[in-house]
Amino acid sequence: MLLYPAIDLRGGRVVRLYQGDFEKETVYGMDPVAVAEGYADAGARWIHMVDLDAARTGTPENRPVIAAVAAAVGPTVKVQASGGVRDQASAEELLACGVERIVLGTAAVEHPELVWELASHHQVAVGIDTRGRDVAVRGWTEGSGVDLFDLLARFADRGVAAVVITDISRDATLAGPDLEGLAEVLDATTIPVIASGGVGALADLEALCTLNAGGGSLEGAIVGKALYEGHFTVEEAVAACGR
Repeated sequence: MLLYPAIDLRGGRVVRLYQGDFEKETVYGMDPVAVAEGYADAGARWIHMVDLDAARTGTPENRPVIAAVAAAVGPTVKVQASGGVRDQASAEELLACGVERIVLGTAAVEHPELVWELASHHQVAVGIDTRGRDVAVRGWTEGSGVDLFDLLARFADRGVAAVVITDISRDATLAGPDLEGLAEVLDATTIPVIASGGVGALADLEALCTLNAGGGSLEGAIVGKALYEGHFTVEEAVAACGR
């Protein structure tokens, strides 16, 4: 399982939101490039970046920051980026910044054909952010009424590189991941699955690493707050993930 250290951006700063609430923001740094370089030096092979401003409004305010991070750590470390990718042009512009893989969330719900088209030419992941089984959109500010498993079925055999499953109720809580829910996802799809939300200890990563259902295991795990608050180091996390 791969470790994906997270860098969430708002106004150019490194932040975390508690359960996706924009009113519950903690700032962890003013220099995202330095944070990314630290992850790279510690052995991370991927970095997961989220433009929170773009996720909420669709305006890519933090794209220059993402480009700077990709330039600083690439090509050795790859960047996976999300937030506000809702049409062909925004997808191509983000890829032109040096991003290896783009993540589409709202667009995957509202325009799945865009994901199908992009996935035929680029590395594309589908971001599925859930409250229960309801998929949230627009930076988690709205429910979509679309069921998690119905959405997964839309992208079967469509060339999607991964699905990023985020349990909003656990995000930034350090309360542990939803192992049962993730097992259901693994059982329901053959698309590689990246887990996000709730990791607070190395034991959580070890549990995710050994999770197996439907003959499959997790491709990766995204970790943010636990790293920022020193619950463990990137080096320790990489070791716990096994690669």
